[in-house]
Amino acid sequence: MEKQYPQSSVVFRNVGQRYFPQTRVECHYSVTSTHQWSSSDWIGIFKVGWSSLSEYHTYAWSLVPEGYAEGSAVDCCALFQAFYLPRPNPVEYQFVYVDKMGKVCAQSRPFTFCAPKPLDELETLSEERNEEEGGGYDDKEELLLVVPRAQLLQSELDKCLREKAELQQAVQEAKREIEEERRSNIKAKVEWESERDALKEELDQLCQNLTHKCDVLKKVEGENKDVKSSEENLSSELSQLTVEQAHIQQQMKDLEDEVKVLTDREKETKVEMERQEEMLMKLSAQIKNVEEKRKLLQAEHETSQAEVRGLQTRLEASERSAEGLRGELRELGTRHGHTHAELHQSRLQVAQLGLQLSEEKLLLREERANWALEREAFRSAAQADHQKIEDLRIKVQRAEERLLEKEKMPFWRENDSDSKQTDSGKKQVKQAVDRHLADSVFSESANYIMW
Repeated sequence: MEKQYPQSSVVFRNVGQRYFPQTRVECHYSVTSTHQWSSSDWIGIFKVGWSSLSEYHTYAWSLVPEGYAEGSAVDCCALFQAFYLPRPNPVEYQFVYVDKMGKVCAQSRPFTFCAPKPLDELETLSEERNEEEGGGYDDKEELLLVVPRAQLLQSELDKCLREKAELQQAVQEAKREIEEERRSNIKAKVEWESERDALKEELDQLCQNLTHKCDVLKKVEGENKDVKSSEENLSSELSQLTVEQAHIQQQMKDLEDEVKVLTDREKETKVEMERQEEMLMKLSAQIKNVEEKRKLLQAEHETSQAEVRGLQTRLEASERSAEGLRGELRELGTRHGHTHAELHQSRLQVAQLGLQLSEEKLLLREERANWALEREAFRSAAQADHQKIEDLRIKVQRAEERLLEKEKMPFWRENDSDSKQTDSGKKQVKQAVDRHLADSVFSESANYIMW
């Protein structure tokens, strides 16, 4: 067995017990990964029991295969030529591996050099040879070869060593391929892990984006609910404004009825004045009864003045109520303007949300059409009132002309104070009619502004 040093970095392999000096000797050894190989390393054949490195019989340089990488394990072979080998003798020898520093790295087990025996170490080999002669047929002849057994064994050993070297080279190639495959697997694993991390980051980013979009969707739904609630509030306010408008229209109708009543009373007063004029014309023929009839007419005239003053008071009250209604109409117009602006802003916000509020838009269009119809109705009613007031104004002018004609009479000259009072009453009636006309025009303008 080979003598190995503790933690030996070189190991001798397949060392025989006997070698023949007539043939070359192959020394097989393995260099481990811990050995720092150098081209100055050498292997010597020493006698067993040597004491100095200079006592070697022969040596050979340590060689490594091509492509050797420092720090890797490799199998090597050193050749000793037959010319330098010791002669056959019973002395034991051994292989010794020495590095460049002169340090002994390994020693093999002992072996001897001996010569083969003449007969015992001979082998007989048969060989067939084909020869062609002129007779046109082949003769087969067996040849017997006698060779030393050592030479035969050496040839077989060489063959085995070549096969072993080929196998070792194949193993090295397989190891190299395995190492390359392992490196490629590691590289693929690293790439796969990096790709997995990238996909994981992308998945996290997608999750974050999904969460953000869910939050945005919830916020939009909340805003949609707020818009719906604001639409409901606007609808309620619109209905309330519609009720208030109906109430105002009812008040305007009541005022129109009162104006009609006042107009009828004015007509009655005119009829009464005409009747009194007729009575005065009849009484002018009767001079004796003028004073008594004048007193009676004066008393009736005072009664008429009291009635006119009552009518004036009622007209002033109607005017105050009309002023209050006009203020309410202005306030309603302002509120309707603000409501219209808020409604427009809500429409813009609702339009951004899409087709979800299409029904509300249709309702709003219907309400617009209703407003247009109501506006046309108000306008036609205002035109009718305007026409009625024009008719009343014409009638009042005619009555004034008649009164002016009657003022030319002597009786009316004597009663200038009464005629002035009558003129003031006419002016008051005319002012009331003008105010009613202005109120009608203002109501028409307010309806247009509300629209």
